[in-house]
Amino acid sequence: MRRHEFDVLVDWAADEGWNPGRHDPACFWAADPDGFVAVEMEGQLAAGGSIVSYGRQYGFMGFFIVRRDLRGRGIGRRLWHARTRMLRDRLDAGAPIGMDGVFAMEPFYAKGGFVREHRELRFEAPALRPPASPAAQSPDAHVVQVGPALSDDALRYDSIHFPGPREAFMRCWLSQPGSISVAAMDQGSVVGLAVARQARTGVRVGPLFADSPPIAESLLSHILDACTGMPVHLDVPERNPDAMSLVERHGMRQVFGCAKMTLGTPPALPWDRIYGVTSLELG
Repeated sequence: MRRHEFDVLVDWAADEGWNPGRHDPACFWAADPDGFVAVEMEGQLAAGGSIVSYGRQYGFMGFFIVRRDLRGRGIGRRLWHARTRMLRDRLDAGAPIGMDGVFAMEPFYAKGGFVREHRELRFEAPALRPPASPAAQSPDAHVVQVGPALSDDALRYDSIHFPGPREAFMRCWLSQPGSISVAAMDQGSVVGLAVARQARTGVRVGPLFADSPPIAESLLSHILDACTGMPVHLDVPERNPDAMSLVERHGMRQVFGCAKMTLGTPPALPWDRIYGVTSLELG
């Protein structure tokens, strides 16, 4: 895939209601410029998807989409199998491949060897939201902006919560125009990290990592306060009960969901500290 074609793919995703971030394409491309595959028909983009390799240690398949007028012709099936083969070749032997697939497609992905780990559910705090419950009004950590002086510490903290190196991606992610990138600090150490970015509709939060529920509370409360008047979306791993309690306290409603699936042995991640995944498109 060429860079300008990826912008077209993102526009298709927006038309499908995926609500991509306004500056996602630049950061996704920075993650792995060779990690995107296109199908071309008669000189026109027909379909595409990602085969991103994170240091050959972890692969991720996302942004799987066929142009609407070409669906039902088997293009997606051929692309899916081709992408799986291509990504395997870009990884070390035995490296796992992850993806977030819509529930309706889960049986198809399962035939390819992918196994569900859990559900990842998108919750929305509406633009007009009631005051937070008393339990949600007790910030417990010192929240600061992530600037150049803190970026290396933030990257080290991120690496604890993701199964492969993604420094180039995260440096772009933390510095998106109009974004809010914050860290929770305790005695000079990062104990929480969150990014809120502008989306086609409202704001999307991801990642939201925290060492404890009160720290996650502090970060989300900070973002919700900063984004007053805008809908805020957070993609939550259902396997973290504290994360589910967090969105419930803030009156956020579920609006979307995917199955987190893995081909191979799932990476060992601290899911009790992952309150919101970075993105459903690239992990």
